[in-house]
Parts: sequence; C-alpha cells; structure tokens
Amino acid sequence: MSFYIGREASKLWKRFYAETTTELNLLAENWKYLLAGIAFQYIHGLAARGVHYLHRPGPTLQDLGFILLPELGQEKAYISETLFTFIFLSFVLWTFHPFIFKSKKIYTALIWCRVLAFLVASQALRIVTFYATQLPGPNYHCREGSKLATLPRPDSVFEVLLINFPQDAIYGCGDLIFSSHMIFTLVFVNTYHRYGTRRCIKQLGWTLAVCQSLLIIASRKHYTVDIVVAWYTVNLVVFFVEKKLKELPDRTNAAAALLLPLSTKDNKDGRTKEENHKLLNGNSGVDPADWVC
Repeated sequence: MSFYIGREASKLWKRFYAETTTELNLLAENWKYLLAGIAFQYIHGLAARGVHYLHRPGPTLQDLGFILLPELGQEKAYISETLFTFIFLSFVLWTFHPFIFKSKKIYTALIWCRVLAFLVASQALRIVTFYATQLPGPNYHCREGSKLATLPRPDSVFEVLLINFPQDAIYGCGDLIFSSHMIFTLVFVNTYHRYGTRRCIKQLGWTLAVCQSLLIIASRKHYTVDIVVAWYTVNLVVFFVEKKLKELPDRTNAAAALLLPLSTKDNKDGRTKEENHKLLNGNSGVDPADWVC
C-alpha cells in the first residue's frame, strides 16, 4: 500500500513539475497581456468608485423584475454573493486543474489571457454605459436617507485613487448598467462551455447563471435592465472577441507537443519526448466519459 502511494505521489510530482515548466514558458511569452488585463481591473474599480461620487439617490424606478420577484430583504442579501463566490472560486480552481489531473484540455496561462480579454472588453463597455446615464440605485444602501448613497467630496486625488476593496465593490452606487457580477459569471460560464469537458457542469453553469440573475434582482442590487443588458452584451462580446483571437492549442491533439520545452533525446530521468508528452498532456484524446457526469 505504501509503495503504491509513493509511486502515485512521484507521478503527481513529476506531472506538476512538467506542467509548471510549461506554464512558466507560456507566462514568459504572455505576461504583458496578463498584466494589462489585471491592471484594467483596477481601472474598472476606479471608474466604479468615481461614478459613486456622482450618484444621486432618488425613488426606486418601476421595474418588472421587482414586481414579479419577491424582495429577499437585507438579511438575505448574502445569498447572491455566496452563489457568486462559489461560481468565481470554482472557475479559478478549474483553470489550475492541469497542474494536478492527468486528463486536461487547456493551458492555465493561455486560458486566463482569453478570460481577461473578455472581461476587459465587457468592462470597457460597462464603464461607458454607467457614466452615460446614472440611475438612482435600488440597493438598500443607495436609497434616500442612507449615508452610503453618495460619497463625500474627496480631500485629495489619492482618496479617489485608493480603492477600498471589498467595501467599494459591495457598497458601491451608480454603476448599474450593466451588472459587473453578471460580466464575471457569464464570461466564466462561456469559457467553460467552450473549453470544459463535462456536459453536466456546462449545464449546471448556465443554470447557476440564471439563478444568479434572479437573485441579484430579488436582492434589489440591480434593476432588471442591468441583468438583461449584461446577458446579450457579454455573450456578444465573447462571441466576437473569440473570433479575433488565435485558437487555443488543444492538449488532446498531439500537435500541442510543439509547446513543450522538451528535447527529442532522452532526458536525465530516462524519459523520451513522447513519454514526457503523455505525462504532461495525459491521454492522446479526451475520454468519452468526460463528456458526461
């Protein structure tokens, strides 16, 4: 038993080491794109904080979703955030699964380049939209009488540039059209739908996206229009940006071996290039059982 555990642990370590080597090479080639995408997350947060200064509370607008969906109330507002956190963390963990699992289809660095491209394009449209028209926020802390509805005039520019995370993300006002939570949710679901392998998880992802939409409206965090616009905008952004980007190498294809930093000669561990390729990329094809749960 201990021999079996030791052998499997050795295989796992070799797989992790080979994957890390490959990902570091890809990171060295694509770090500028990743850094730009991460930097834009700050710009998006800065824009959301800026519009909070412009927000003016007022009567909640008439909304079909508010009429049809019962209000959850402040004490249950955490439900939508909990679901979003589950979706977010599940997707992040999935993008790093090639370091552990034998069967794999993606490269972590390349998939995050794609995800950040989708996010940046969607968030840029969102910034233009919520600065074009500021609506009175429907959330409880954005209503008339709340001290958080409008930010006080800043004493310095540094006060504007310093984002208080996560408070600014949770208690922001004015950045309504369209929902940032739905941008992340739909980008993640679209990405897994395109590059994931398990059909049941794809179906679950879309189901959770619908549930997330309804919970956001029921929590009165956004108007229905913010959710509707997010659904068609983000899906269209993903569709058109995907067509402009290069196709990701499929690790189930032997051609993916071109990305591996391996020589044709036997290495010091006595493994050939073909053996290393099998260790790093798993089987030559995705197991048909992977497509169903």
